Amino acid sequence: MKAFGYVRAGDIDEALALRGDPRRSRFLAGGTNLVDLMKTGVESPAKLVDIRALPLDRIEDTGDGGLRVGATVTNSDLAVHPAIRTRYPALSQAILSGASGQLRNAATVGGNLLQRTRCPYFADLAAACNKRVPGTGCSALTGEHHNHAVLDWTPACVATHPSDMAVALAAFDARIGFRTGTGPGELPISGFYRPVADGAHRETLLPEGALITHVVLPPSPPGPSRYRKVRERASYAFALCSIAATVEVHDGQIGDVRIALGGIAARPWRARAAEDHLRGKEPGDAVFRTAADAELASARPLPGNGYKVRLARNLIVSTLDELISRESR
Repeated sequence: MKAFGYVRAGDIDEALALRGDPRRSRFLAGGTNLVDLMKTGVESPAKLVDIRALPLDRIEDTGDGGLRVGATVTNSDLAVHPAIRTRYPALSQAILSGASGQLRNAATVGGNLLQRTRCPYFADLAAACNKRVPGTGCSALTGEHHNHAVLDWTPACVATHPSDMAVALAAFDARIGFRTGTGPGELPISGFYRPVADGAHRETLLPEGALITHVVLPPSPPGPSRYRKVRERASYAFALCSIAATVEVHDGQIGDVRIALGGIAARPWRARAAEDHLRGKEPGDAVFRTAADAELASARPLPGNGYKVRLARNLIVSTLDELISRESR
């Protein structure tokens, strides 16, 4: 690991001032991803600005039925919070399905949103990776890519986004709050992550040097919610495919429905085509399968990951079946 400077910030303004050149510095909270990348040489900031003392570790009601979650709230604290477990159970399930208990105790909400891909070629300094060094190519295209994207990829990058939490936040239409030197801002999570076609190396639309301060969860949707994750082993594994979904049935027809998928694209994938197909329909396997097919019609699997299309289809259908069964009890 290369030598680096380390400073602690006492408030948000000081944190922004201390960071200086955002190309040569990083904010540090839990450090569960950043420090690993520094050890391997993928990241080599000249300075770390520790933000753990900032007053960003609270979970508060917003007054309209939603929640405001501070950026330094740990994953563990968020997952077990009573309001999350009762009003946004898919979010709690998503967090608990990720990493290990020890990592969840250190990892933070803001850091989770900004974590980098776990593509092995990104972590290998000897491999070509446009995400790490723009213009060098993508070794995964012709290499090992069984866990890579089937939607929205380009020849520049076929990596997937690793966050479980972000998939659930996408289903709940969360908003990401941040601060820059010119003031506060907010982005819907649907507009937070950049399409890979806009450039593999820049993953979010967060302004350069900005500090994530909080996440806003709107009032919870009316139906039950669920997060399911398919992975290669039972713990400490990233998703081959995952889903966060919530569905409401009113007078025998599907009303409010939200579906987000993980493990299949460079960002959490909101399944808008499937949602549009489902609204107003009588629930059932045939409708669910047609909706899943509509969502996956644009899938372009690589030679080694075609199984993900069938996996995503089956996961959508089985999860909707489960939620409808709970609705009818």
